[in-house]
Amino acid sequence: MSRRSRAREVALQVLYQDDLNPAPEAVDPAPFLQARLGSQELVEFAQSLIDGVRRNRGELDQLLSSTADNWALERMAATDRNVLRIGAFEILYTGTPNRVAINEAVELAKRFGAAQSAQFVNGVLDHILAEHGRE
Repeated sequence: MSRRSRAREVALQVLYQDDLNPAPEAVDPAPFLQARLGSQELVEFAQSLIDGVRRNRGELDQLLSSTADNWALERMAATDRNVLRIGAFEILYTGTPNRVAINEAVELAKRFGAAQSAQFVNGVLDHILAEHGRE
């Protein structure tokens, strides 16, 4: 597993907790990130994903709801929902190559999701890329 893949995995854990245990104020994930990742470069990368998804969550959720045909966001598994948020965020807002963002999201879905999660994530993010992706 690449180092950035590991950072995405830890970011997913933080966002999953945010999703299942909403708090009025977001909990600072820095101590958790530091303990799990060690490297300052990886901590900063994971923190940028967490901050970006938190900041753009409303827009990301709206996009995911309109893209995932016949799937309400609330009906999606929490893991899939957060993997999709990370993938969509990377496609829309970061310099990560689009195909890398999708591949990383699919790998997270394979590792943490159900049997069909990887296919679902791939399909939704491919559609987002086709409609909204940058060149």
